[in-house]
Amino acid sequence: MMIPFAALMVPLFKLMTSFNLIDSHWGVILPMLSSVFLIFFFRQNFKMYPKEIIMAARVDGANELKIFFSIVFPSMRSAYAAGAIWSFMNSWNSYLWPLVILQSENKKTMTLLISTLASGYTPDFGVIMTAVVIATLPMIIVFFTLQNYFIQSILGSMKQ
Repeated sequence: MMIPFAALMVPLFKLMTSFNLIDSHWGVILPMLSSVFLIFFFRQNFKMYPKEIIMAARVDGANELKIFFSIVFPSMRSAYAAGAIWSFMNSWNSYLWPLVILQSENKKTMTLLISTLASGYTPDFGVIMTAVVIATLPMIIVFFTLQNYFIQSILGSMKQ
């Protein structure tokens, strides 16, 4: 969280090269899914889970794996939704990482295409604004689809 993403780009680029993910959309998506912020966010949500429920499951004879997959994992839907929204928005709005990873013109992301539209001598602002509106539509759809879970996660509302 304290290290800027630009400082991690060289090791991530080497890692994506070793996995043959250069010039693929997975090479753009995977680093955003494994960010330090998401790990810390999920850790804090798991620590917040009531110990009484876990102890009751142990008394009932459930092992750690069953407790995690049957009780804790399903009840953390709001945290997963908030993490999905954050990860999607971070990946969708990223400019520098797709610029480094994607080399084919047909695999460029919307942010790269918008910057290409704006880089001419006489940019057509109508086309640029239309592209910006089209680029924000998926983020709006994802947010409104997961809005209730996102708000629950931000408020930290977990019944005890």
